[in-house]
Amino acid sequence: MPPPSCLLALLTAGNPPPLRLLLPLHAHLLVSGLPSSLFPLRSPPRIRLRTHRTRLPAPASHALSLLASLTSPPDTASPYNAALRALSLCPHPHLLDRHCLPLYRALLRSGSARPDHLTFPFLLKACARLRERFYSGGAVLAHITRLGFNSDVFVVNAAMHYWSVCGSMVNARRLFDESPVRDVVSWNTLIGGYVRRGLPGEALELFWRMWRKEQLGPDEVTMIGAVSGCGQLGDLELGKRLHEFVEFNGVRCTVRLMNALMDMYVKCGSLELATSVFERMDTRTVVSWTTMIVGHARLGTIEDARKLFDEMPERDAFPWNALMARLSLEMGMWAHHYIDRHQLYLSVALATSLVDMYAKCGNIKKAICIFKDVPEKNALTWTAMICGLANHGHADEAIEHFRRMIELGLQPDEITFIGVLSACCHAGLVEEAEAGHLNEAEKLVNTMPMDPDAVVWGALFFASMKLVELAPSDSGIYVLLANMYAEANMRKTS
Repeated sequence: MPPPSCLLALLTAGNPPPLRLLLPLHAHLLVSGLPSSLFPLRSPPRIRLRTHRTRLPAPASHALSLLASLTSPPDTASPYNAALRALSLCPHPHLLDRHCLPLYRALLRSGSARPDHLTFPFLLKACARLRERFYSGGAVLAHITRLGFNSDVFVVNAAMHYWSVCGSMVNARRLFDESPVRDVVSWNTLIGGYVRRGLPGEALELFWRMWRKEQLGPDEVTMIGAVSGCGQLGDLELGKRLHEFVEFNGVRCTVRLMNALMDMYVKCGSLELATSVFERMDTRTVVSWTTMIVGHARLGTIEDARKLFDEMPERDAFPWNALMARLSLEMGMWAHHYIDRHQLYLSVALATSLVDMYAKCGNIKKAICIFKDVPEKNALTWTAMICGLANHGHADEAIEHFRRMIELGLQPDEITFIGVLSACCHAGLVEEAEAGHLNEAEKLVNTMPMDPDAVVWGALFFASMKLVELAPSDSGIYVLLANMYAEANMRKTS
């Protein structure tokens, strides 16, 4: 068995061995009782991390269990950073809630280790995905300022990413402008944030400033942001210029960048150029195939979309979910028959897409049949069915489905409520402006599990105005409308 110093060097190496080799090593460490010898004994153990009865991914689970097995807190933040890094990659936000901030608090309470410039990037990345992101992120940002890390470029970049994910590009831009040092990651973070927030003009302005004024060479991540922004604008000529920029300046053309170029050309309406990029790819991912399939479907070349799908080496539910939202009833039915014929697994996401597709294409009976056959429905499945029933004028069934959804403990969102209110509006139209259904809608809004926002109240007001148009002499409708304005804290308007 190698000495502990060798094991520690192996575990903290810049390019550690693959996980399949590290996990047996971890098991051997635990069985041999060696974790305690990796760090000097100082004080009684103060790390208390619950790793049992959770479904953490293997890297996070093993990092936490190794940390918890130490007989004393480590001298440095490195073990905590490793666990935070693994947690930041965890796909389940509720597990981040449970482990991430408690782990950071354990580091602060350890007495023998302090957070360093690597702790906060991992922690902020996790905070950006937490359910209570503003509360947790605000506390972490306050700690960064207190500990003097607010001028470190790695920490500032992570804080910019946090603000961009949380939707505050003003704060992200303020950090960028105030930062004394900016690297390529700084520019990439802000450009990517603008693209995610649907601000392609700002993203491209920053890209050209980076290249022309700052004379900082963009990398493939920069170009993905710029190309994606161009796709949002639908500017084909600009897209060609950016593609030429990539080739002329020797930017590494990764699979992700080529996927972004294809997506941009599709959004700009040029299947020919998208196909040219696709055919030059040595390696194609599911995203590559899906981009081309959806591109052909959106631009009307259905047969080519079918042909590409048949050529696709790995067929899963992802491309079908994308197709269902875009294709005609004919293509959707063909896709559904293909799924049945080849006995593909009908996931909840795929079933929801089928329900939505059939409802939008006018076949509500088929949508209902598929909905009934789904064994485990989520909130999106119920919402698709409620909106489908509402759009087809089945108000009572839509409201009944909504009640059933609430009874099952599923959380409706604004789309669900708009569907219910639309059903009430349809009912009012059919029944010649009787306000009974609208009263029912108002009760639903007042009893919804979250505070109704402008979207929900707006939908209800729209239904009311439709009734006013149909029955301008009915005083009861005006009373109802005034009451709703009052309920929405708009008493001056009422």
